[in-house]
Amino acid sequence: MTDIVVDAMEALDLTQKPPTEEENEEEDFVDPWNVVGTSATGIAYEKIIKKFGSSSIDSALIERFEKVTGKPAHHLLKRGVFFSHRDLHSILTLHEQGKPFYLYTGRGPSSTSIHMGHLIPFLFTKWLQEVFNVPLVIQLTDDEKFIWKNLKMEEAQKLAVENAKDIIALGFDIEKTFIFSDLQFVGQCPAFYQNMDPYFRMTRDVAPRLGYIKPALIHSTFFPALQGAQMKMSASDGNSSIFLTDTPKILKAKINKYAFSGGQTSVEEHRRLGGDCDVDVSYKYLMFFLEDDFRLEEIRKNYSSGAMLTGELKQELITVLTPIITAHQERRKTVTDEIVKQFMTPRAMKCGF
Repeated sequence: MTDIVVDAMEALDLTQKPPTEEENEEEDFVDPWNVVGTSATGIAYEKIIKKFGSSSIDSALIERFEKVTGKPAHHLLKRGVFFSHRDLHSILTLHEQGKPFYLYTGRGPSSTSIHMGHLIPFLFTKWLQEVFNVPLVIQLTDDEKFIWKNLKMEEAQKLAVENAKDIIALGFDIEKTFIFSDLQFVGQCPAFYQNMDPYFRMTRDVAPRLGYIKPALIHSTFFPALQGAQMKMSASDGNSSIFLTDTPKILKAKINKYAFSGGQTSVEEHRRLGGDCDVDVSYKYLMFFLEDDFRLEEIRKNYSSGAMLTGELKQELITVLTPIITAHQERRKTVTDEIVKQFMTPRAMKCGF
């Protein structure tokens, strides 16, 4: 059985040397811990694909995806949010042949609540699981955060449980989903724990030497901070992120105060010149969470022409995100420690093979 890994671009950078100061002045910087863009429009993903040797998710691949699955492509695929892959064609071939595979993704628990950016891989993975009808494994790297975030052991383990509740609240099928934390589950097998390789990019190099199939990978773009697309959201900076624990009042205040605007300096100038959707964070967030393609295009045209003001665009985002967060908060209240335990218990999982 092979696997398909849904992850952000951090997983690709382990074999790359950090750029020199001269290169850093001209190029975006991406490593497993930091993302810094040189342009207000965000990371130049075409260069990233070329640098790391992955393949773009183009229209031909999306068309094949729809043909093989019989389902319309997810809006995050169509809009290029998930933009790069390794061997995704092989997974589609396995699905055509009725052969088994599974999904694999994860989260590094470093805060009591996940933010909107953390939702993206899990929302997409949930859709993939439903489309392919396959098992899913979710890894919580609490050991990594214990080391790099200088957390106490008990705190790292508690954060893993709290993050698991947020993930479970998204509606994953308990009969097809296994969640584990490194400290609680992998630690039970010291010989494996001491030698395992946590980075998916390196796993693709090692797997064939051990007689296993390389995992296929899907990569997403980074979710920008409220302050602009030159950096990603950070769970350690409350004002750069919209958390799933934020109240509607806090959400509104954060967007109105911190969301970087692509608008002009005055209403008159904005009406005349229009806004820049390429740098406007409210519009970028709508690309992730507003599923209605027609409405998104309407907003883009109105803002770009100056017919829609920055305040009105921010209100559009507030209207979209508020019910997402409040609904999630209600679902999370029903996720008990016992339910978390059930998701984390090793067991046979159902699939459509």
